[in-house]
Amino acid sequence: MGAVSRVHIEKLVTAWTEEIVEGTELELVDVEYVKEPSGWILRVFIDKPAGVDLEDCRQVSEALDQRLDAEDPIPGPYLLEVSSPGLERPLKKRSDYERFAGRRVEIRTYGAIHGRKRFEATLQGLQGDNVVLEWEGETIEIPLELISKANLVLEL
Repeated sequence: MGAVSRVHIEKLVTAWTEEIVEGTELELVDVEYVKEPSGWILRVFIDKPAGVDLEDCRQVSEALDQRLDAEDPIPGPYLLEVSSPGLERPLKKRSDYERFAGRRVEIRTYGAIHGRKRFEATLQGLQGDNVVLEWEGETIEIPLELISKANLVLEL
């Protein structure tokens, strides 16, 4: 078997994690398979309304570990990390843009919109396939497919 692509591994682990958290309060936020100086790391970010604790992470980690051992999709050594997405959690799903309306967000786009690619604004929600922001006193809409990265901004 040839090298397995990162995208393939991320998709596979996403599907497995969705199965693991199904029927619980937990939700999968993101999966990333990245190479760092210490080696390959498979990171799985989970969340729940009250916030995740170590026990949640341990349970998902153990269930995922068993599946990874059984199916063995990743060649070579890697480290599995299951954690909470933190205070500046990424917005990935359509439902995230609705759920976090009213919060400050940072959005990066693939191409320039209004002459820029980075916006820090107040999230208003979704309208069709557009994310609605209140930015510098005006309401702007950014098509979902143009968003390369979006996350909550920690407000102190």
